[in-house]
Amino acid sequence: MKKLVILGGGYGGLTIATTLLGMDLPSDTVMIMVDRMPFQGLKTEYYALAAGTVSDKDIRTPFPVDPRLILKYGEVTAVDLEQKLIRFENDDPLSYDWLVLGLGCVDRYHNIQGAEEFSHSIQSLSSTRKTYQAVNDCKPFGQVTIVGGGLSGVEMAAELRESRPDLNIRILDRGASILSPFPDRLKAYVREWMLEHDIELRSHISLSRLEGGMLYNQQEIIHTDVTVWTAGIQPSPIVQNLNLSKDNQGRLTIDQYHRLPDYPEVFVVGDCAALPFSPSGQAAEAQGKQIAEVLRATWKNENPRLGRIKLKGVLGSLGKKAGFGLMGKRTVMLGMVPRAIKSGVLWMSKHHLG
Repeated sequence: MKKLVILGGGYGGLTIATTLLGMDLPSDTVMIMVDRMPFQGLKTEYYALAAGTVSDKDIRTPFPVDPRLILKYGEVTAVDLEQKLIRFENDDPLSYDWLVLGLGCVDRYHNIQGAEEFSHSIQSLSSTRKTYQAVNDCKPFGQVTIVGGGLSGVEMAAELRESRPDLNIRILDRGASILSPFPDRLKAYVREWMLEHDIELRSHISLSRLEGGMLYNQQEIIHTDVTVWTAGIQPSPIVQNLNLSKDNQGRLTIDQYHRLPDYPEVFVVGDCAALPFSPSGQAAEAQGKQIAEVLRATWKNENPRLGRIKLKGVLGSLGKKAGFGLMGKRTVMLGMVPRAIKSGVLWMSKHHLG
């Protein structure tokens, strides 16, 4: 039997699996999906778990049960592209005929001393649980500092304000404003919401070191009780260790069919792939559908025909009652409507509807 191995049951890997299950799989091929856990964690909602407004059960969705899909659990340690083997921490290697690399990302600490040691993460379900513990054990009227004013940092701050009205919350960003890539109108709305809810915003911060409850902004010391890191991501260390062509973010260069140019049997999806747009669950799902089409065409000895991936937009939450959205490149939505849309998107994702 030939083996299609999907590493990672996140947005991209799971989309590939569910799409292929809706097609006719070749009778001589088995599909194996490898993950640490027996469910998908809805990563776009980890900020809410960390803040304490949802339980982890609310942001987990089970993998499909189908005899054509073999689920394997374990910790991947390396990928041997020459031998076509996946190596595990406490298990025998797994061979493959086709491979999908969908191992996600980890925090990028920008070589800042003490950043990893003295901050908390929301990049994995396990680390997010620990962040929840630290944040919600923070003393009354304590200080929580969120490093990074992008989408994750903004959503984390807003949700935490809803969960713990007593806390002092601040966002530190090295740019001139939170949500710097977004239109001015959207940024102004979010900035005003933050100030109305007593969330401190500090820009042009250049951290050089973290040490316990002290953040060093060059010569200034910023005191904090808990630090949450949302200041950038990079691909999984397994991908970082592959000696292959990458972009300036460390993501693997792929061809028009989402394959490694020198290893056409290997596909890359999600945060590990060099795409012309920022990593997101939406992008990974769109990519996953195309990879499924390429595999189907390969098995039928046909030439795949893929269109250009078009993303619908970005949605963000400001607690449970307000939000913001950017549809396309220019259409801005503010208030309750984008928040309601995001809730609907989450419901669809939990039910494997995209």
